[in-house]
Amino acid sequence: MTSSPPTAPPDLRAQARDPAVLARANINPVTRLATDYLNHYNEVIMLLEMLESCPEFVPDIVGWQPLRYDEYFVKSRFKDRELALVAWEIAEPSARQELEALSDHMNAILDATLDALKLELSARATARLGTEASGWLKPIVARAGSVINGEHLAGATEDEHQAMVDVVFGRNG
Repeated sequence: MTSSPPTAPPDLRAQARDPAVLARANINPVTRLATDYLNHYNEVIMLLEMLESCPEFVPDIVGWQPLRYDEYFVKSRFKDRELALVAWEIAEPSARQELEALSDHMNAILDATLDALKLELSARATARLGTEASGWLKPIVARAGSVINGEHLAGATEDEHQAMVDVVFGRNG
């Protein structure tokens, strides 16, 4: 499923295949994924961590909604969101699948956490839940970041890894 415009201009499709354009847009030129998506999770994690001192954030947390990668970029203010959407369509398949699986895992944790917060727990239980949930989520967000940044591509040769570095830093190899 994709939410990108079905009539994306051909030049935007070409840009989504250009490593230099992607790197300038903060989209990984190898995976064609953007870490900006992780802001969706980092924001709720930050609120969960603050529950001990700010229990008034419960309504904000309970109002959080899961968003797929493409849904996030449709709604985001990311400068190159149209490019991110088109790049998602042609993203490196194993990276895309792994990111989707990690997102599903984070969403399941957050769904359970939100359900528990709706029970109007004591302040102590609420704080503990926030700490526990954020502790479960942080390593998954880190793993998702490594997928987006292509670190999951363990089979890449040294030359391919160097080519990734060269693209990111604008070198011509």
